Amino acid sequence: MTADYELTLNDYLAVVRRRAWLLGLSFVLILAAGLLVALLIPPVYESTGTILVESQQIPTDLVAVNNNTYADERIEIIRQRVMTRENLLRIIDKYRLFADESKLLTVSEKIDEMREAITVTLVNAEVKGRGLATIAFRLSFEHRRPEVANRVANELVTLFLDENIKQRTERASETTEFLTQEANKLKTELETLEDQLAAFKQEHGNALPEHQELRMGMLARSEAELKEVDRDYKSTLEELRFLDLELAAARSGVAPAGAASDGKDVPLDLASLKAEHARLLSKYTAAHPDVRALERKINDLQAAELKGDVPASASGLEIARVEAKIATLQARADSLSQQKQGLLARVSAYEQQILQTPQVERGLITLMRDHENAQRKYEEIRTKQMSARISENLEQENKAERFVLLEPPLMPEKPVKPNRKKIAVLAVFLALAGSAGLVMLLETISQRVRGVDALANVLGRRVLATIPYIPTKAELARQRAWQRRGFAIAGLLTVALLVSLHLLYMPLDILLFKALARFE
Repeated sequence: MTADYELTLNDYLAVVRRRAWLLGLSFVLILAAGLLVALLIPPVYESTGTILVESQQIPTDLVAVNNNTYADERIEIIRQRVMTRENLLRIIDKYRLFADESKLLTVSEKIDEMREAITVTLVNAEVKGRGLATIAFRLSFEHRRPEVANRVANELVTLFLDENIKQRTERASETTEFLTQEANKLKTELETLEDQLAAFKQEHGNALPEHQELRMGMLARSEAELKEVDRDYKSTLEELRFLDLELAAARSGVAPAGAASDGKDVPLDLASLKAEHARLLSKYTAAHPDVRALERKINDLQAAELKGDVPASASGLEIARVEAKIATLQARADSLSQQKQGLLARVSAYEQQILQTPQVERGLITLMRDHENAQRKYEEIRTKQMSARISENLEQENKAERFVLLEPPLMPEKPVKPNRKKIAVLAVFLALAGSAGLVMLLETISQRVRGVDALANVLGRRVLATIPYIPTKAELARQRAWQRRGFAIAGLLTVALLVSLHLLYMPLDILLFKALARFE
């Protein structure tokens, strides 16, 4: 047969008639295998619990918590913590999940299958002000036995709820502890700065900027006092020089020039001294040096008269009077000199302090700025610490955002997989495709000539007539015999299979009921 010959519809029908037994047998075998797979695949049951993500009970504008992560992020963190190797092995050993496995699984394989059997599905919704947010999630577990699926699902739900409380409490406690440590560090730093500031103020107490106006006023007063003392000192020195001249004149018996011109005639007797004393008291106080010196002269004259020791002459009295006045003025000049030196030192000290004030002020500003920054940081960290403690109390009392079991896992009534109806339908299509493919493969391999058209194509000549194959009676008898044998063998095998299933596996009525139930 040449390669360019194309089979016609009659040729295909002839192939179907010729290979009918193969088509039927392969279809039945593939369909039976598919249905057997649909029946023998063990059912898998799923138990699901729904956990609600409940928002904080106390308004956030009154009390804000520090644990402000998104719900989906928290759920994923909790899932990772719950599905650790240790937890999964404990659940596997507790419920003997893989005890009935025909093959021996390693620990890693058991953990992998356990993780594949656990499903966490987030439930999202549009929330006002937040957009799409996670409001709940479903936790499911799959297993071949429904009661095991239900128990393990409840175990996982409990682990999720406990782990959420533990995680939030630990995070709040860690936050509080961290903020407490930071507050203690800042407090120590603040105390150190306060000590430095106090020591700086004590060291530079006389040059602090807040006392600048006071120092300026004291400097002005000191300068005014200095001027007055200097004026008195100069006046005293002038008076001393005049008295020195008067003393020299008295000793030589000559009245000094201008002695009477200033109105200060020197009294020579006790009456004159008392009159001068009265005149001085009208001008000065009793503590004035001139008054006191004149009082001493009066006392000396009175004592001399009582003793009868009167000065030899008036000039002697004059000399004594001038010497006494000179001594008084000299004492006053010494006192004024000391006051002047003291005032000069005070003015110099004030000026030095005023000059030091800008530099002291810079150092003080630096210390005060550091102190204010440390004080502000300390107050901020204290505020955060109080907020963290409130948040920790909310977490401990379970009044912050929490996970609430909305629907506990229930005992599953129907398996979730496999979908036996889909498998059965797929088996039908596979049986059709498989049987047709087998027949086409055999026909493609075969080199026989199929029909008149194929023969004409091979010979390149026209076929004048065709004689159909006429089987003999013996061939027909053998064909019918083989058919009877085939039906008999198939019947015997079917009966043997049904009897074996009834006796060795399960009664046929129960098996039929379960098979129909699986396809419901």
